Amino acid sequence: MSQSFPISVADAQQGLLEYLGELSGCVVAYSGGVDSAVVAKAAQLALGERALAVTGVSASLAAGELDTAQRIAASIGIRHETLHTDELADVGYLKNEPTRCWHCKNELYSQIRRLAVQRGFAAIANGTNIDDLGDFRPGLQAAEEHGVVSPLVACGVNKQKVRELAQAWGLEVWDKPASPCLSSRVVYGLDITPERLARIDAAEAFLRELGFSSVRVRCHQDELARLEVDANEVARLAEPHQRTAIANRLREIGFRYVTVDLEGFRSGSFTQLVSVDQLTLSCSKD
Repeated sequence: MSQSFPISVADAQQGLLEYLGELSGCVVAYSGGVDSAVVAKAAQLALGERALAVTGVSASLAAGELDTAQRIAASIGIRHETLHTDELADVGYLKNEPTRCWHCKNELYSQIRRLAVQRGFAAIANGTNIDDLGDFRPGLQAAEEHGVVSPLVACGVNKQKVRELAQAWGLEVWDKPASPCLSSRVVYGLDITPERLARIDAAEAFLRELGFSSVRVRCHQDELARLEVDANEVARLAEPHQRTAIANRLREIGFRYVTVDLEGFRSGSFTQLVSVDQLTLSCSKD
């Protein structure tokens, strides 16, 4: 089934249930974010015990994300399991080139594929929606290579409709900000290390404790932290007492320099550093 939006919530629900219902069984690559949660909910409704949600766990998963994923899976009623992914053992991943996400998703889908074969599941589904198709996402190529299906794309569902679906189905993550892996905060070319990921995770947790919701701590060379918060919160971030507390805490964590991005939070801000040649190479990765 392939449609173009806008479609109603009812049509989107029906489309997803029909699409997934045609599968003999399905493992959902499930992070606990709104996209994969909607797919997990639809899979549970369409397939019942023939649906399984699987979350990959590694050092690149932000603190608290697994707890959220487990809680949402329980509320959905879908069977949920975790598996350990070892992308940090992949030299290609650690080098942190623009194709990094391919290495991560290749590891995840390889692990899920093995589990699916062992359990007798024919299909693997992810939470890719049609808005993702226009972005720079090397992980989409990994999904294609592993035969992963994207029900939201097949049914013409964009990000806004995903949130409407989640709200209609009573999923508490319907308005949850996107939370990609911690490695996405490290500037391309700077090695991924468990220490850097832990530093970023602790820094973002601290900013959330101060009441900032949409937060990114971008790590640059020389352990420079570039802080992104919503544009309307930049002034609050720079208030003297906040500025001092944040700078002190991030230096305690291990950052040498702390800066504020005056443009505010924006997803994928490192993508603008990728050249056209790198984009072309990434899209045709061997």
